[in-house]
Amino acid sequence: MTEAYLPLTPPLARSGLRRVAHRRTDDAWLADAWARARVLVVDRDHALARGDRLVLLAPSDAPTGERLFLGEDDEGGPYFAVLAPVAEEPGTTRITIREVGHLLDDLESALLVTAIALANWHRRHLYSPYDGSPTSMAEAGWARVTANGRTIWPRTDPAVIVLVHDGVPGDDGRCLLGHNVAWTGPDWVRRYSCLAGFVEAGESAEAAVVREVAEEVGVPVQRLRYVGSQAWPYPGSLMLGFTAEGDPGRPVRVDEAEISEACWFSRTEVRDVLEGRRDDFGLPTGSSIAHFLIMEWLAGRA
Repeated sequence: MTEAYLPLTPPLARSGLRRVAHRRTDDAWLADAWARARVLVVDRDHALARGDRLVLLAPSDAPTGERLFLGEDDEGGPYFAVLAPVAEEPGTTRITIREVGHLLDDLESALLVTAIALANWHRRHLYSPYDGSPTSMAEAGWARVTANGRTIWPRTDPAVIVLVHDGVPGDDGRCLLGHNVAWTGPDWVRRYSCLAGFVEAGESAEAAVVREVAEEVGVPVQRLRYVGSQAWPYPGSLMLGFTAEGDPGRPVRVDEAEISEACWFSRTEVRDVLEGRRDDFGLPTGSSIAHFLIMEWLAGRA
């Protein structure tokens, strides 16, 4: 597995989408672009896929709904999203980023992540955070405005996620993974993942890593290394991925409000789960940066 593992950047980190922000206020250009666009229909955090490709419609086939201009491809082809209900059709599947994000090409993954991030932001900002007045969509979906003309733009919340390991090479090396108390669904009940949390006001990403690990499992860490980032629109985060070293000899004391259990797993144990030789615990989905960090560690690049 380690020899075959090639990706050097997290899933969803590369983009084949040109955002061309200067077009967002050009109404004449947008009207012309819509007529020749390809359209992704987004229903909250769901869209339709056919295999490992998104279902993209012609404008004449798109449902009625609010339009978001997403950007262009390298050939100048425009892409929009329409916020409307989606239902499975023959040959299609209703999907989220979790299922297909790592399978899509760089353009389509960027389309899906951008559309869902914007859809989530619009749903949370129907009213102004300044005075509570209603807002309406503006700038081709990249802003909202109040009746008195105050403009609100999307913001992204920085969060850190860290793969804590013991620094030992080979199969005996171990990493520390936790099970979140919120993971109660059938597919999540035995799943373990990297530790994560939001960066607080006035805090650096590195300080947030040290704090979050200490709060969640009580283990001091050192030798932090930044690995890469990933947009994760649930609801609107930028995940900053790190690795860090910790001592398995230190007691693990979980914050029971967030983590129900945390354990050290060897490379052999993790590899056995990934290759289907054991199923007594699960790991993050392939679309997540948590999965990427674990794979980096398995490959000896942590």
